[in-house]
Amino acid sequence: MKVLFLFIDGVGLREPATDNPVHAGICPALCQLVEKHSVAIDACLDTKGLPQSATGQTAMFTGVNASQVMNRHCEGFPGPTLRKLIEENNLFMELSHKGLRCRFADAYLVDSVDDLKVRRFKSVTTVMALTQPETISVQDDLLANLAVSHDITRHSLQEKGHAVPPVTPQQAAEHLMQVALAHDFTLFEFFQTDLAGHSCNYGHACETLKTLDLFLDTVVKLSKTTGVLLILTSDHGNIEEMGSRGHTRNPVPLVAVGPGADEFKANAGSLTDITPRITRLMVPGYTPPVRAVQPVSWA
Repeated sequence: MKVLFLFIDGVGLREPATDNPVHAGICPALCQLVEKHSVAIDACLDTKGLPQSATGQTAMFTGVNASQVMNRHCEGFPGPTLRKLIEENNLFMELSHKGLRCRFADAYLVDSVDDLKVRRFKSVTTVMALTQPETISVQDDLLANLAVSHDITRHSLQEKGHAVPPVTPQQAAEHLMQVALAHDFTLFEFFQTDLAGHSCNYGHACETLKTLDLFLDTVVKLSKTTGVLLILTSDHGNIEEMGSRGHTRNPVPLVAVGPGADEFKANAGSLTDITPRITRLMVPGYTPPVRAVQPVSWA
């Protein structure tokens, strides 16, 4: 079985509204996936306040309720406690230790993994990838079309002065599928949706979603013809409420299309279900590890 996991940051489920750009007129491929192939899951993790990236993504990629561990939602980059959780066990580790080949398809504009290790700020996915360095894609991979830019088209890289040729969303999707076919499990993270949500710029949000949708449309078609299981979810809501710069408490979609999709989605409840479900699907007889984690005290 080959699995392609699309982590789309900051996209929650919400009824149609004048400030909600997530609709069929803007992103028909995404909306069709949500309508026909998804279940709604919780991103609030039994914790008050607005869900945030560091704890939500840690929960997603470890199966541990990181917000409960921290006794709050934590934004941005993971701190020492969350990094320790990720480094002890995560989705890449679980699958790699079972002999499966994993790849983080987002290209880092570095020459080597060592350049990445010295970065001061590391996202949840970066911390996770560094536990299994063979999963990491670097600049040469991008130039060889063996990785994908975080913005899909590479335009933001060009704006920052990087000498990389642009690609269309459809071409980026083809590159991603080639990576997925060469590995057992492939992860692609797209966080431009969350940035667009924070901008409160409706037009910018629409353009971001349109780019994503062209990419998604091709990914879906290719996944169906190749038999790859496509999974898509988010860590919290945001872009579906452009009237506010903050995140939302809306549920997020858990999409699955392809072999094992119904089994994967059945009775899924929250972000903490994702890692154990993927591992159980890919590793017959898998039993999730028992992790005794003490909540942080802020007293």
